[in-house]
Amino acid sequence: MRNLDRTYVAEVGADNARLLATESRTAVLAREYRPKDLGDGRISLNALALGASRELGEEEDGAITEDAEGLRIWVGDDAYELVVTDIGN
Repeated sequence: MRNLDRTYVAEVGADNARLLATESRTAVLAREYRPKDLGDGRISLNALALGASRELGEEEDGAITEDAEGLRIWVGDDAYELVVTDIGN
């Protein structure tokens, strides 16, 4: 799977999924650059949306970090693991 074909999914809870998809700074970008609320408290990001979220400051909702603990998306002080999946965006 090429990097541009990857989809990243995190279970963040319904309220956080809605916030990331509609109120985060990336939510106002073109569709391909913003998180998608999948329902059931899950969000997905394609490679372009992941790149846009990486540009957020660490204090902003939707910021991405990658370290020894893995790839994570942040909402407030809470981090949620992003996993690569084969579901389409």
